[in-house]
Amino acid sequence: MRTVAIIPAAGSGIRMGSGRAKQFLDLDGRPLLAVTLKSFQLCREVDAIILVVHSREVDYCRKKIVERFGLDKVIKVVPGGKRRQDSVRLGVEATNGDYGLVLIHDGVRPMIDEEFIEQVIAAAMTHRAVITGLPARETVKEIDRTNQVIKTYDRKIVWLVQTPQVFRYEDILLAHKTALLEGWKEATDDSLLVERLGIPVNVIEGSENNIKITTPHDLEMAKFLLKQKIK
Repeated sequence: MRTVAIIPAAGSGIRMGSGRAKQFLDLDGRPLLAVTLKSFQLCREVDAIILVVHSREVDYCRKKIVERFGLDKVIKVVPGGKRRQDSVRLGVEATNGDYGLVLIHDGVRPMIDEEFIEQVIAAAMTHRAVITGLPARETVKEIDRTNQVIKTYDRKIVWLVQTPQVFRYEDILLAHKTALLEGWKEATDDSLLVERLGIPVNVIEGSENNIKITTPHDLEMAKFLLKQKIK
């Protein structure tokens, strides 16, 4: 099956406190988003990329990121929605059903590498839906609005979910359309929508380096990891 990568990058990045969306911050002399996209450009198992950004950033991304850095696998740059969930749905719809597998990866997770992307896609050839994550190392507790503990979970069965996540096109499209029609509350990741359809989801272990850039500390960590990778 042919694979398309949907890269949602329409967020504002308020927690960075930089006055600029985090996906455009500098990382090794390139916009952070360009670093993320490069790995998918280099991955042999990715046939095409659809980039989803804020409507006001479409032209900028097409010229200053896609064209400037030679990312010719990016076949479309489309405007996103108010929520990440909406942006992913718009990206999936933009594929026009031309790809059997849909891979979704956060635009602000730049430390992904092409070898791992290939592993996730290979797993999706066997399993109907595949996500990546890490087993919890610390105790996880559920609390109420007053910060009082309600429940303590067995960390042996708790995983911290990452991207990439890979789904069959028909499954992820139906999941997002159903969520829209039935008014499901915002999902923190796409696999939650697929789970609600009763579709089994398999997890493979991700990487501690596959961090999501949310704070200035995360950005500094990414810069460090990138230098180590280059060495």
